[in-house]
Amino acid sequence: YADVLQIPAFLCRQTDLLEAAAFTGKWINIKKGQFLSGNSMQFAVRKVYDAGNRNVMLTERGTTFGYQDLVVDFRNIPEMKKNKVPVIVDITHSLQQPNQVSGVSGGRPGMIETIGRAAIAAGADGIFIETHPDPASAKSDGENMLKLDDMENILKQLITIKNAMNRLLSPDHRK
Repeated sequence: YADVLQIPAFLCRQTDLLEAAAFTGKWINIKKGQFLSGNSMQFAVRKVYDAGNRNVMLTERGTTFGYQDLVVDFRNIPEMKKNKVPVIVDITHSLQQPNQVSGVSGGRPGMIETIGRAAIAAGADGIFIETHPDPASAKSDGENMLKLDDMENILKQLITIKNAMNRLLSPDHRK
């Protein structure tokens, strides 16, 4: 049983897949392709809506930067929020460095907290974190995972930032 169906970034433009996922009535998390702008995601959202499902969220997971790196363009967060859907930032996969380590993806896990803090400050509604007790022994994506022991600390930081942003942006604070 699944509560949310995730559309991988490389398949985010596949109409048949988006429609089939939409027909389930489940929440659909569409990961933004590394080759697309945040604004381009309106078309994926529209395909799911047109199939009768309004339960959509979008996930920023980085943009190709050169041949073997990804960067997060935080302008994509407000662009994707224009679709009136929750916007999530994948703060681990967005740090991948494709094909860096003997044909498998490398990563920059030391930047996970930085990307997370910036994502929340930029208005992300949530974060996606891939974690493992021992990333070095993970079967996949270990190079860009958060060590499970570090999860509580980063979540506390992000909640503190989210609460501060909520206070800062509240109507009472702006007076």
